[in-house]
Amino acid sequence: MDWLQELLTGKGVAHSILVLSVAISLGIQLGKIKLLGISIGMTFILFVSIVLSHWGFTADKEVLHFFKDFGLILFVFAVGMQVGPSFFSSFKEGGMTLNILASSVVLLGGGLTLLLHFVTDISMPTMVGIMSGAVTNTPGLGAAQQAFGDATGQTDETIVLGYAVAYPLGVIGIILSILFVRYAFGVNLQKEAEKIAEVEAQHTHRATSLSLEVKNPAIFGKTVKQISELLSHSEFIISRILRNETQEDLVSNSTVLQENDKILVIAAEGDVEVIRTFIGKEISMSNEEWMEQKHSQLVSRRIIVTKPELNGKRLGDLQLRNMYGVNITRINRSGIDMVAMRGLSLQMGDKLTVVGTKEAVKKTGEVLGNSMRRLNEPNLIALFLGIGLGVLLGSIPWQIPGIPQPVKLGLAGGPLVVAILISSFGYKYKLITYTTQGALLMLREVGISLFLACVGLEAGDSFVDTIVNRGGLVWIGYGVIITVIPLLIVGTVGRLYYKLNYFTLMGLLAGSTTDPPALAYANATSGNGVPAVSYATVYPVTMFLRVLMAQLLILLFRTL
Repeated sequence: MDWLQELLTGKGVAHSILVLSVAISLGIQLGKIKLLGISIGMTFILFVSIVLSHWGFTADKEVLHFFKDFGLILFVFAVGMQVGPSFFSSFKEGGMTLNILASSVVLLGGGLTLLLHFVTDISMPTMVGIMSGAVTNTPGLGAAQQAFGDATGQTDETIVLGYAVAYPLGVIGIILSILFVRYAFGVNLQKEAEKIAEVEAQHTHRATSLSLEVKNPAIFGKTVKQISELLSHSEFIISRILRNETQEDLVSNSTVLQENDKILVIAAEGDVEVIRTFIGKEISMSNEEWMEQKHSQLVSRRIIVTKPELNGKRLGDLQLRNMYGVNITRINRSGIDMVAMRGLSLQMGDKLTVVGTKEAVKKTGEVLGNSMRRLNEPNLIALFLGIGLGVLLGSIPWQIPGIPQPVKLGLAGGPLVVAILISSFGYKYKLITYTTQGALLMLREVGISLFLACVGLEAGDSFVDTIVNRGGLVWIGYGVIITVIPLLIVGTVGRLYYKLNYFTLMGLLAGSTTDPPALAYANATSGNGVPAVSYATVYPVTMFLRVLMAQLLILLFRTL
């Protein structure tokens, strides 16, 4: 049984992997336990690892160092791939206001961290760890450790210890701040729910269908192309036409509209009223009724873009209507239906709604690919190319005026930035970045699990001593200050000055701390998806700023 003793008590790779596996498995299981309806999820891995390390279950330092860095890279890269497609669009419309408010939470938290450093004389690395735990931001913890290592060539265990002691009340403090805003301003949830339609109206890019009867004499005898030119500022497609109740046809640019023609229109939500007023009156005729026309030879199918060579091509360049006599009416991307405008660039995984004869739709499917098997194949080139470029970018020193130590994005910032860029613009350079949501989730969870387990095993033997003898209990109080004060300030400004809907505000506050438990609470309270929309709007920018803030504070520590 010497082999078993060596495996359990040795220092080799096998022993290290065994300890990591036990810590991760127990942490995930215990993280599902709810206290007052709240669970802390994957972060429990950190606490299990601390306990194991305290009990003497350690691992080889070199192995831990590798897995910690590699896990961090996998995690931030997966996060970047998820948030990248919506990163730049999040600044549009009302998203700019939400992102300014969320960024204010980050800046206020950084300012309080700096203030507490000077007032309490606690070291900056420790305060950055407390800050990261107070706002439940694990990438910030990784960025701080990476920046400290790059700047000093050493490690500081108080970074992770500060994170660990501040995290539990950080989760609770975020939710309590959201509750405080509700009762302080006397929010009536029913009245807030009645205003949701106003929030939904902002999403003009989403597609909807309506059936119209042509009644406007100004368009009698005009072609679809002429009507499109008259309504050039509106997004819409006329999909089908029914004339004299007997003949249903596809619509082309040369189709002439006559009085009493019935047409099926796919339009952006924000343009529906204009199109309805311009063309005629809306009639009660569902999509299903269009499909059931007895003289109709047309079918409607969803076809998936799976051919790599189509990635980045504009829809109009494919000439599908001219070649096969079909209409593309909608494009579904990441669960959102969009009007299929000619200038829209296709991406792998897009689902196109195609209307035409059975034979024409079949041929269109062959052109677009429509192969789920191909879609499920992992695109590892984008993954490893992105990671390599991210590590390269993260290693470049950037000189900032006033800071003698060059700034590096590091292993946390570099891969995050590259992932955002390639997931947003990779299709323009024929780079296939499509990855199934399940694969991205697996990549993210594996990465964060390895990272948390490693930092816990590295710092666990000092955790109890920190709480008992080194002021760890006071750190918890400082964490509460960093958690609550920025949220209350921004929550007050958002409600009083910007008149934000409370459901939107809940998602904003949860997103500004990148805290999933707070989002879960907000969704359960609202009973709708409004908090999730604002959470997703501010999450990309907030995540980037959290990583950057942690690094800047560490570098500032080197100049003081």
